[in-house]
Amino acid sequence: MSKDNEITLTMDGKQVDFVRKDSIEVKPKHGKSLYQVGAKVFIRTVTMYIAGVITFVSDSEIVLEKAAWVASTGKFHDALKTGVFSEVEPFPAGVCSVGRGAIVDATLWDFDLPLAKK
Repeated sequence: MSKDNEITLTMDGKQVDFVRKDSIEVKPKHGKSLYQVGAKVFIRTVTMYIAGVITFVSDSEIVLEKAAWVASTGKFHDALKTGVFSEVEPFPAGVCSVGRGAIVDATLWDFDLPLAKK
């Protein structure tokens, strides 16, 4: 790394070295982000679960089509293994935007998307 990307500050009388965030690249172990256009995903936010296919990704949002709010997964592990949810409410327009700051975690969804109310 070049010295141009390093910053040295003094805090409480101690020298602290920093590296600019935009000068490093962090890659997932599997080689790419889960947030790829065309990927079917199951996303857990701070308040709800959403399933859908990604059609747009930005720094602040992820847009899903064929999107549904999963009101209840039933047993969480079983739902992730089988693709079956207890309660589902599809978005009427089929599209929703998820704020990236609200995402707790996400996983790829290898099952049919829940398109019918349940």
